[in-house]
Amino acid sequence: MKKPALGYGLHLTLDGYDCDSEKLADLDVIYGFLDTCPDVIRMTKIMPPYVFKYHPKVSADWGLSGFVLIAESHISIHTYPERSYLSLDIFSCRDFDHKQAAAYAIQTFGISRHEINLLDRGLEFPREVKTVARFLRHEREQLRG
Repeated sequence: MKKPALGYGLHLTLDGYDCDSEKLADLDVIYGFLDTCPDVIRMTKIMPPYVFKYHPKVSADWGLSGFVLIAESHISIHTYPERSYLSLDIFSCRDFDHKQAAAYAIQTFGISRHEINLLDRGLEFPREVKTVARFLRHEREQLRG
């Protein structure tokens, strides 16, 4: 299937509920997920993951956040162990198997329930400049028409 001439990329958001709180609180688990996920979805990791623990004023809102840059964009995760919740974002200018990415997260974090949103970002981004120019010329000719 040929990639369309327009459009920047796919953005997956996954909200996980009733997750394994111990895994959400484990820096090594979060790091391992971010370190491996680019390979799972066939992306190119361009830096090691960065993971840190956050301690807010409301103690139940503590958690871990992590990020890894990929050549195609990024993967980020925020966990709330006290609430058994995580938020995951994967954004890429290259197509990826979002079902495989979600399955990997569900397995890694013991997610019982989840919401998935898929966004097509940059719908007018000119992926193939020559093709887009041809479309625009055709539109202009029709307007003059």
